[in-house]
Parts: sequence; structure tokens; C-alpha cells
Amino acid sequence: MTYIQTVDPAHAFKLLNHGPTVLVSAAHGGKINAMAAAWNMPLDYKPTRIAIVIDKKTYTRELIEASGTFAINVPCKAQTELVVKLGSSSGRSLLDQQPDNKLQAYGVDSFAANEIAAPLISGCVAWLECRIIPEPHIQDSYDLFLADVVAAHADSRVFSEGRWHFDGHDDLRTLHHVAGGFFFSPDDGVAVQR
Repeated sequence: MTYIQTVDPAHAFKLLNHGPTVLVSAAHGGKINAMAAAWNMPLDYKPTRIAIVIDKKTYTRELIEASGTFAINVPCKAQTELVVKLGSSSGRSLLDQQPDNKLQAYGVDSFAANEIAAPLISGCVAWLECRIIPEPHIQDSYDLFLADVVAAHADSRVFSEGRWHFDGHDDLRTLHHVAGGFFFSPDDGVAVQR
């Protein structure tokens, strides 16, 4: 994990600014789960706040509401199959089995967050540790959660000095879900002189 660096809070919003599909992990009472989510975005940057849609039927949401925290893990192209597995299966179905969570069931490595109980998923290119801003009306009506980012980290091979740079690291490019199991990844981008 030598490539993991702490991201300055002033730049943490940039980890989601380009609209990647994410893996949301949560933990409460000794239970953990993770799911895929495509509808997320930065909301503010002083402090960094995010918005994310988490369907009320998901087990991950149950853990998020119980703990008040969650992690956003930004997966890369090399993890496409993992994103599909975590996004198309229910952690609730494993509760009476061994292993009793999707990360263990799929052999997904994780590591401890700094500020929250939710695990951070290894192999991703960015991680945001989040604390819910309670907004019961929008959570219940729209499945929309607002959260403060309390810590952020990124893979220094593809994010440094406040920007993404994927050149030479094709497998580490972020994923963007379109529909029907189709994803795309960003190219190297275009720089404009100001």
C-alpha cells in the first residue's frame, strides 16, 4: 500500500468531481457490507461534502443509517468484475452463512479507515471516509444522502497535486457506468492554458 497518500481536504472533492462509479462500504455492530453506486457527486469543498443515492432496500444503507458513517471507494478498470459482483448481489443473503459478508465471500482485501469503522477496499484508486449529515426528508423521499468527508486518500500513481493523471496506468483508470453493465474509462484529458 505504498502508493496510498492522504489527500488535502481542499482537494478531496476532486476525487469524485469526474463522476466515477464507486463502491460504498459500511460497518456496524460487527457486520460489514459493500455495494456499487453510480449516482454520486461532490457537493461542496469547504468542507468537502458529497451527495450519494443509496436505495432504501439495500443492506449497506441499513448499516449506514445505524452507524452514521460510510466509505466511498473509487475502483479502477482492473476491478470491473468486482464492481459488478458487489453491485449485483445482496449482503443480506449472506447473513446466516460463513463468510457472512460480501468482502469475505468474494475474497476482497480491505484495510482500516482512519476516522470511521467501514473498511476501505484494497486496489481502489481513492477513498473518502464520510459522516452523514442528517437530512431525514431527502433520505426517505429520494434515497439521497449528504455527508461530510472526514478523511480522504488516493493512489499517488494516478492522483497527486490535486489532479488525476492516468497516463501510463490504464488499469488504474476510474470506471463510469453507463447502463446495462457497460462502463467506460476516461482518456488522458485535455489541458487548456489559462
